[in-house]
Amino acid sequence: MLLGLAHRAALAAARAFANGDLTEMSKLSPRDWKPVLPVLAASLWMATVGNAALWRELDALGLLAAKSGWLLAICMGGVLAAALFALLSLLSWRPLLKPAIIFLLAATAFGGYFMWTFRVVIDTSMATNTLQTDWRETRALLTPQLALVVAVGWLLPAWLVWRAPIAYGPWKPRALRNVGAAAAALLVAAALIMLSFQPLASAMRNHKQLRYLMNPLNSLYAFGHGVIGEKRRPPGVVPLGTDARLAATATRPPLLVLVLGETGRSGNFGINGYPRDTTPELARANVASFRNAWSCGTSTAASVPCMFSHLGREAYPGRERDSENLLDVLQHAGLAVLWLDNQAGGCKGVCDRVPTVNTSASKDPQLCANGECLDGILLKELDQRIAALPAERRARGVVLVMHQMGSHGPAYSLRSPPAFKRFQPECTSSHLPDCDVAAVRNAYDNTIAYTDHVLGDTIGWLRGRNDFDTALLYVSDHGESLGENNLYLHGLPYAIAPDVQKHVPWVTWLSPGFEQRAGITTTCLRGRADSPISHDHLFHSVLGLLQVSTKVYRRGLDAYAACAAP
Repeated sequence: MLLGLAHRAALAAARAFANGDLTEMSKLSPRDWKPVLPVLAASLWMATVGNAALWRELDALGLLAAKSGWLLAICMGGVLAAALFALLSLLSWRPLLKPAIIFLLAATAFGGYFMWTFRVVIDTSMATNTLQTDWRETRALLTPQLALVVAVGWLLPAWLVWRAPIAYGPWKPRALRNVGAAAAALLVAAALIMLSFQPLASAMRNHKQLRYLMNPLNSLYAFGHGVIGEKRRPPGVVPLGTDARLAATATRPPLLVLVLGETGRSGNFGINGYPRDTTPELARANVASFRNAWSCGTSTAASVPCMFSHLGREAYPGRERDSENLLDVLQHAGLAVLWLDNQAGGCKGVCDRVPTVNTSASKDPQLCANGECLDGILLKELDQRIAALPAERRARGVVLVMHQMGSHGPAYSLRSPPAFKRFQPECTSSHLPDCDVAAVRNAYDNTIAYTDHVLGDTIGWLRGRNDFDTALLYVSDHGESLGENNLYLHGLPYAIAPDVQKHVPWVTWLSPGFEQRAGITTTCLRGRADSPISHDHLFHSVLGLLQVSTKVYRRGLDAYAACAAP
């Protein structure tokens, strides 16, 4: 029925188009274009050249070599071109068409570059990351290769479109032609889908990443879905754990430093069995490391709110920031909470209701020489920051969250100072495919060596705080791809992301006083080093460590419960 209506609309529009030509043609310059010409040219350009990453993936998966492989590729390209043609046809009005084409060309050029270069895909999570990226992070991505792609893939065709004389004609015939052209394009798309249904359905079912490579429709959907989801989110948050109380009493209050790592790979930590000695200071510090820990997401925007939530990875999507989180519960228990952030992108809403300090724009000449700060800045003036917290809360205990810059890519070489560049030669380019995989890994491992030093210094500072029972917990938000299977960075959809983007370090250090108050020994924790845990455990593990009593605590999700005294 729908196809019949579309067919009749297309025929009616075609007749109107012909009639319009007869009355209007005499008024047009021979150089004037009908809107269909730039719409068709732009659609074909974006569907073919703009989807180089999609064609490469089809080839890598062996789908082009399979029977009907080229039919699949031609039909996919045709469907993309038809969908773009239909969209632009509906926008074929004097004030809309040229800006719409130029906008889509920009989305195609930028999306195509990042998908081709880093083999990422564009989904809602990636769109959220993009919207939350600050200029300092963006600066690292501005490479000559990106400039070339933008010039050829966007600016040049955009200039041609902008300069082209287009004759739109009277609005009534134009409306019919626009609707008719869109309907005809959808008919073509439907026919191509039917022609290649078997290979197309199989490819989409077995290789879900393909749908996130369809440029620029993937970006339109991802950003649109993100904006709509944000608008649908109810105002305010639901209170959580308002019954929280500190169950234990001791001579000294607890001081827990929770270090939120950035882009840490569990497999690159020496204490987890990595052949390189990337973590000598942690090895000397008598820490316990869970070697089988897994993230809630593959990006900061997805993982950080999820890991501080009580919901867990399976229940969390779609309920972002609906409820208070771990930090709110700790405050309900009377503890003093302070969030220190070395990322300009912030805490992704987690710290909205607790005291917060951002160190990323500090002017320290040693630690902030390149326009952003090394993670050592987080340790500056810690005693003064603790002393500035409310005395009544401080007397019950302190939780200090340090959000690192960590191993944030692609400019790994900027994340470690010269003294910690042990592994050479290191990649200094933000265009990671310029470097061989060994150099990329060297640059990344240097960031882990520096993180090890920052954690070692933090433990040293905690040892000197004799007025508290002290502890440190380090957990990274997600992992990273370093060129394995030609993948770089992170952010792939969780279901298809490689393990290196999800396998994260989880390191615990407890002072003797904290071990005694919590009834937990480091020896016992080490004996459980290979126990499977995930970000789902963080909320309940922190409550358990600090002996916070609340109805929302689940002992079964407390990674330390098996080593804790009853």
